[in-house]
Amino acid sequence: MMKHITMTAAALGCTFGYATANTLPAAAHDMHSAPRAYDHAPIGVMGDHLHKKGEFMLSARYMRMDMGGNKIGTNDVTPEQIATTVPNQFFGNPMQPPTLRVVPTDMTMDMYMLGAMYAPSDAVTLMVMAMYGESEMDHITFQGGMGTTRLGEFTTGTSAFGDTRVSALVRLFDNTAHKIHLNAGISIPTGSISEEDRILTPMGGTPTVRLPYPMQIGSGTWDLTPGITYVGHEGSWNWGAQANATIRLGDNSANYSLGDKWEATSWLAYGFSDAFSLSARLKGSTQGRIDGQDPRIVAPVQTAQTDFHGGERLDALFGANFLVTDGALKGNRLGIEFGVPVAQDLNGPQMETDYTLTVGWQLAF
Repeated sequence: MMKHITMTAAALGCTFGYATANTLPAAAHDMHSAPRAYDHAPIGVMGDHLHKKGEFMLSARYMRMDMGGNKIGTNDVTPEQIATTVPNQFFGNPMQPPTLRVVPTDMTMDMYMLGAMYAPSDAVTLMVMAMYGESEMDHITFQGGMGTTRLGEFTTGTSAFGDTRVSALVRLFDNTAHKIHLNAGISIPTGSISEEDRILTPMGGTPTVRLPYPMQIGSGTWDLTPGITYVGHEGSWNWGAQANATIRLGDNSANYSLGDKWEATSWLAYGFSDAFSLSARLKGSTQGRIDGQDPRIVAPVQTAQTDFHGGERLDALFGANFLVTDGALKGNRLGIEFGVPVAQDLNGPQMETDYTLTVGWQLAF
């Protein structure tokens, strides 16, 4: 059911755009000559527009994801249920209990992204984006190999540079008010996959170990990032749809690869003036489980179990764009977008997402 919903998010936007392009007269599609806040997609959408030949754009984004509580599929589960019923894939190895005895309860992820775009021609815009990430995760450790006695709590944290994305946006169609372009990119594995911190084991030890997969900032793999984007304008309205993927090209140096990821989104925005617009967006995503295993990540915690990653999610997001239209800061854009899950179906046990927040700045020249 979720996969159907995921693909529908983009399909609706594309269908609406196609119908509009074929029913409105071309004379009605002339775009406003001056920049407007709603000429750009919501700030959480990357690679949504091309630039004119010779134009540059710089951008900076901050994104926070907050996670709390656990699900198996679509059902909520308690730490006690996980500790007593979910098998540990490492059982049989030294010091490994039969069930998961360490359970994460909360996690925050902060990402700081710097981007640059340059158009060598009207038909092609080049884009590069670098990222720095910080993550923090709270855990409960249950005592020994059985029961629900809590031994204690601990927090792990990481901070490092993430992977770098390079892409080209290639124009496929443009009749002024309706645009379609190809997003052709690659992700370069500049991010760390060897972050460590101190943990509390079920036996009471506090060793420093390589942290599980969600706490690593990078993927460690070269990834293809293909996509396609449609954007339409009419009067004070802007709408669009985008579908993209992250496809792993083999295993990393630690002998695993994260699951391939597929996303589809569609949005609708209304400009109350050239300087201010509001938007609403749906985003569906699906991601596979981890393939392979890092031999240094062995622990009775769900984040170390390779099957308990990925799943499907549908988010509703609401945003605002602001454009400075005069004065010394003319041309500066600010965007904000807040999102909450509508549905989650996780390969769990896995922590569920509570909300996402993206704030960003853009300047073209």
